[in-house]
This record gives sequence, C-alpha cells and structure tokens, in this order.
Amino acid sequence: MNTQEYIALEEQYGAHNYHPLDVVVHEAKGAWVTDVEGKKYLDCLAAYSAVNQGHCHPGIYEVFTEQAKKVTLTSRAFRNDQLPLLYKKLNEMTGYDMSLPMNSGAEAVETAVKTARRWAYDVKGIEEDKAEIIVASGNFHGRTTTIVGFSDDPASYKGFGPYCKDAFPMHEYGNIEDLKSKLTENTCAVMIEPIQGEGGIVIPPEGYLKAIENLCKERDILFICDEIQAGLGRSGKLFAHYYEEVRPDIVIIGKALSGGFYPVSAILADKEVLGVIHPGEHGSTFGGNPLGAAVAVRALEIIENEKLIERSAELGEYFAEQLRAIDSDRVVNVRARGLWIGLVLDRKARPYCEALMDRGILCKETHENIIRFAPPLVITKDEIDWALERISDVIKTV
Repeated sequence: MNTQEYIALEEQYGAHNYHPLDVVVHEAKGAWVTDVEGKKYLDCLAAYSAVNQGHCHPGIYEVFTEQAKKVTLTSRAFRNDQLPLLYKKLNEMTGYDMSLPMNSGAEAVETAVKTARRWAYDVKGIEEDKAEIIVASGNFHGRTTTIVGFSDDPASYKGFGPYCKDAFPMHEYGNIEDLKSKLTENTCAVMIEPIQGEGGIVIPPEGYLKAIENLCKERDILFICDEIQAGLGRSGKLFAHYYEEVRPDIVIIGKALSGGFYPVSAILADKEVLGVIHPGEHGSTFGGNPLGAAVAVRALEIIENEKLIERSAELGEYFAEQLRAIDSDRVVNVRARGLWIGLVLDRKARPYCEALMDRGILCKETHENIIRFAPPLVITKDEIDWALERISDVIKTV
C-alpha cells in the first residue's frame, strides 16, 4: 500500500481527532523516520518529547524484550521485582522521597490533582469539597474532562462541559501579582508548566517560579510543576524548574520516562505529601507494571549515561542561535530552552511545516503561527546543520 491508500483508510475508519501531516511512518531509528515509500525524514518533534532518547533505542529495546519474555503485567494486587527498582532510581535521580506511577501524562496530572486535594483536607484542614488549585492561562495539562475544564483554549474545552471551574481559578501565566489576587483560604495548590510547550515554548519571566515557590511556602500551599514535556532533558536540564533553582512539592513526569516504548508516567513528592494516599484510594491496572518499570529504569539510565541533558543544552543553544540568524522579516521571535524551540512567524505556520516535510523535516505548528522544533536529544550537530539549511530556505521562499 502507498501513502494515499493508508491515508484513505485512516480517514474512513478513524476518528478525526488529529490533523496530521500527510506522511505515513513505517520505520524509525535515532533522529530519523522512514515512510512507507522509503523516504527518510529528520524527526524534529520526537513524539512531543516522548522519544528524547531517539527512536527504537537499542538499550531500551533490549530491556523491553527481555522483560516481555518474563512477565509484562501482574497488576498492583501483587508485588513485582521491577517496580521497586524504578522507585529507587527516581529517588536517586530527583531527590524526592516517593513516586506514584501511572501510564499517560494526563493520568499523572489527575493523580497530582487528587493528591493535592487529599493533602488539603487531611493536612491543611480545608473544608471538604472546597479545595482550589490555581492554574495558569495558556495551560495544557492533558485531555481528560477534569483537565480540559481548566483550559482557556476553546479547541480543548468547548463542547465537553459541564466543568467545575470554581475548583481551578486561573491566573495570567508569568504574572505573580495576578496569582496573588486569586489566592483564598481554600487554595491548596498552584499548578503550572515551567515552560508551556503546547503554547509554543512560552518561557515565563525570570523570577516567576521562585516567586511562586516563596508564595506557596508562606501560605502553606503546594507548588506543582508539570514537567511531562519539559522534563527529563528536553529543556537542557533534568527539569525546567532547575533554571530557577526551585523545588516544587509535586513534580509530574511522563513521555520520555519510557523512551517511547511504553506509556509510563508518575508524580514525585516527599512523604509528607504522597503519604496522604492510602491503599484503595487511587490506582491503575497498568500503572507500575513490571514491563513499564523495567523500561523506565533503562530510559533514565540512558539519559544519564549518554549525557543527553548536556547535549540538549549545547546543541539547543546552537540550533536557536542559527535560527535567529535567518534573515527574514517573517520571523518574529525564537524562543528556546535546550532542544525545545518555538519559531514564531508573522503568519500561519502550517504551510511552512508542510514545505519542510517535502524537504525531509518533520515538525508541527502550534497556536497557528508557531513552528515547534524538538528533535530527539541524540541528534547531531551535522544533522542540525542539514536541517538549518532547509529551514532557512523554506522560511525565505515559501
């Protein structure tokens, strides 16, 4: 079958909940993918940062196949010999006492919401069913009905109500004074993305995260950072909140936690916070299963051993500098942290993404006029140079 035949099948039998570029991927390795007709593309999206370690990393594949021969799922009704190793690795790598594993990023966000609310009632003493979690404008934390209920993007929330808006007051992202104005006696947490990825790599003003941390400490409020896309090396540090040297009470992780082999997510916190969750109060059939745990441990080891965080910082700075050097009045701004770059145009970005696809580069537009570049962290400088030549040509000529 050729590209158009696959597209026709998808359009006929699949729900139209995405607007993908018309490339049908058949194989992938490292920073490259190959379509069903044999054409190669440099992947500059990395499955929204789920494959920071590169596609089909042989080290993760080795563990994946080895564990799949032993046991893949026991459910949490029993213990397994892989989950304790993941708990230990996350503690050693991040410093948090405990973690609670789930599957998708949205599930981990829901877990953080439930944990914060239980802490509000059991520890802070907020009246039952009154706890509020302050969120930020422009947020994207997932697609469940709870989460889209505190989005301000109509494409995410419109038509899926009713919502519990009062439980999630919204402040202007980056505006600490507006955040202060939203605080009440029922505020139990502030949840933000340290860098807004779906918003177009939006970096808050310097001092914003530190101000939130200080405010939360003063008011006995939990500080929650959603690091699902920003974390595990994407921003040039293990976590994007490291740029301001803060320590949130809860950190949400996912995507690159499994290197693209298996859905694994988690929240990280100390015992004073995660200790409020007791048996039977939260769980998941697949969360913490031995296959996912084994894969996650190896995925984390690869981030460390291959120095992918350092590569992201160094190559990301180079990539961004070269994009800023493109001589075109169509480029409004380049926002970047590590290998996470938002190229802001003065017009719609979709035609440029389509033209880049024709030239062998896969990327994706967001918020109409922004092109996101987020290649696997194993990309080389030569591959970046190859991409830059084509990106510059497309920006200037399309």
